[in-house]
Parts: sequence; structure tokens; C-alpha cells
Amino acid sequence: MSEPTLYAESGFLRLRIDLAYDGTNYFGWAKQPDRRTLQEEIENALSTATQSPIETIVAGRTDAGVHASGQVLHVDVPKTTDSDALAFKLNCMLDEDIRILKVKVVTTAFHARFTATQRSYTYTILDGNRVLPPLHRLDVVPWYRTLDIDLLNSASSLLVGNHDFVAFCKFREGQTTVRNLLRFNWIRDDEGYLIADIAADAFCYSMVRNLVGAVVCVAEGRNNLDWIVAMLANKERVPDSLVFEARGLTLRHVEYPE
Repeated sequence: MSEPTLYAESGFLRLRIDLAYDGTNYFGWAKQPDRRTLQEEIENALSTATQSPIETIVAGRTDAGVHASGQVLHVDVPKTTDSDALAFKLNCMLDEDIRILKVKVVTTAFHARFTATQRSYTYTILDGNRVLPPLHRLDVVPWYRTLDIDLLNSASSLLVGNHDFVAFCKFREGQTTVRNLLRFNWIRDDEGYLIADIAADAFCYSMVRNLVGAVVCVAEGRNNLDWIVAMLANKERVPDSLVFEARGLTLRHVEYPE
């Protein structure tokens, strides 16, 4: 069976790459002048491994300090590339805070960003002014007040659905802020950590951290549920002071049609 190619006559093939990373030491995914980014590190490694200039397309351009355990990108590489050995080669070149989990040859119908139907994140908080264990300092946010999980879930449920989330994101010119929030709920695990499971068709810039900050205000008793409803309806921007830290956020899964 012939391998799928971007353009049959050009000798390129498309790869889906699943990866994970600790975003602590990076200024987010997207390349920026004079700043260390995940995209630049990965593209440099891919260019070296394939001996070809490489540009990646990623499912979710995570912000500075945000982590991923289930990020997905696609890339077009020379047909001579040994895709079976590529993950090993890349992991030898990349720092240990980036790991390539899987490389798969796909058809050109696959697009990491535009064919994704759902992106799922988790956000983790240790509340009640408890001491944060050192091994969790990079992916958990401590909070000094105790949070009511029932209020967390009540506030979060009000945001589920297809809405204009302009109140809960940093506006970017020319980009829509209408999103379909598919899931937003919280559990308290056996160790007492509060973990949000949040999924949408796509997210706006800083949207998850804005949403978390807003519902925490309700869960600690600072605001009531009507405040959430009013912000959503009136499109009143959440104050920057309520936007939660990046380190508690992890991209867990990106879903695609079969």
C-alpha cells in the first residue's frame, strides 16, 4: 500500500506526532523573537532529523507555562524519512521536558488544528492554604482559601454551552470568541486536590485560566452565581487579577473524527 503524501510528485508525506511537555521553561508554544518556545525547539529537532526545513501545525497553541500530556501536531516531511525511528531520534535531541510519544503516517486529510473536534484540559488546585509538595510545584496551583466544590460545579455548569466567551478571554483582533464549552466539572481526589475537567471545540487565548478564576470567586464566597450569569450575558471582562496561573493547566487530549 502506498504511503500518503502531501503532493505525490513532491515526495513528501504527512506525519501525526503525539507529544507531551512541561511548559515551565518555555514562553508558550508559538515561536517568538529572542524567546525559548516549544515550537522552535521541536521544529529545530525535526529539521535536523529530516535534513529538511520543517514547519509544524499544532492542535492547541498553549500559553507560557502551560503543560501538555496529549498535544498533537502534524508535519510534512521528505518521503525518505524513517517514521518508525523518528520518535527515538527526536527524544535523543530534545530536552527531557519534551517527549515525543508517537509518530504516525496519516493522509493529507488530517490537519492537527482544523480537523480536531474537541480539546480537553485539566486544571489542578490545592486549596485551604495547605503546603504544596515540592514534586507538585510545577503543575498545581496553591490557593489560600478553602473552596466549596458544590459551588465550583454549580458555577462551572452555568458556563457550559455555546456562548460568546469574550468576558473570559484576552481579545485578539479578527478572531471570534464564540466557543462551544462541552464540559466543565470538578472533583476532589483522595489527596484533596481539586481537579477541573474542561473541554470545548476550541479555546480562546487564556480562556481556561479566566474561567477557573471566575468560578473560584464563587466557590470561596466572594461572588454569587448571578455574577457569573451577568458576566456571560453582559460580556464584562474578567479582571486580570482573577486569571489563574498557567502552571495548573495541562492539555490532556485532542479528539479527531475516526
